[in-house]
Amino acid sequence: MISTQDSILAALKKAVIKFREKDARDAAQKALDNGIDPLIAVKQGLIPGMRKVGILFDTNEYFVPEVMLSTDAFYAALGILRPHIPKKNPDSQISVVIGSILGDVHDIGKNLVKIMFDIEGWDVHDLGRNVPLDQFVEKHLAVKSDIIAISAMMTTTMMGMKKVVAIAKKENPDCLVMIGGAAVTKEIADVFGADGYAASYTTAVAEALKMIEQYHLFKQKFPAL
Repeated sequence: MISTQDSILAALKKAVIKFREKDARDAAQKALDNGIDPLIAVKQGLIPGMRKVGILFDTNEYFVPEVMLSTDAFYAALGILRPHIPKKNPDSQISVVIGSILGDVHDIGKNLVKIMFDIEGWDVHDLGRNVPLDQFVEKHLAVKSDIIAISAMMTTTMMGMKKVVAIAKKENPDCLVMIGGAAVTKEIADVFGADGYAASYTTAVAEALKMIEQYHLFKQKFPAL
């Protein structure tokens, strides 16, 4: 027999896939009413729904309008759940500028990473999708972020990441750049000169923390650099 929790998580997933905004809100509220951990509702209901939408997009079963409608349903439910998710480190001073590179309108992965950063209590500045290369660095300098996080889903847009890394390091050598997305690998990140690589939204937080730790260790060992 399917449990109440499993039924609600399935309803959240279905509402996102079928881009039913009202159903998504109703399922999110039902999750809270039934005492389901809101983080579980996000990780096991909403996020699997968005992953499925990404697959449908990649196989040309969904197109940009459907993805946008599914995203609206996702955020409708998230808006109900998020206030009940305690931030892990509310006093954290980590600041991140995040966005999908110029030419990339596929931002599902980027949005999932953003949510993970939000849950950590980090200060996240989301530039959205199709972001001009200079804007990443301009925003970084304006808010003095610790990290620039860039997503690319296509090999045709991926090369812009290398340019952003170069611009960022020129303007601020202490800036840390993390890249990820379907088009990116660890080897590509190394070639582009990025400080870190996130294979998926589930590893983004750990990768960001590792980058910062390695940076501070380097500065302690080589303070003159």
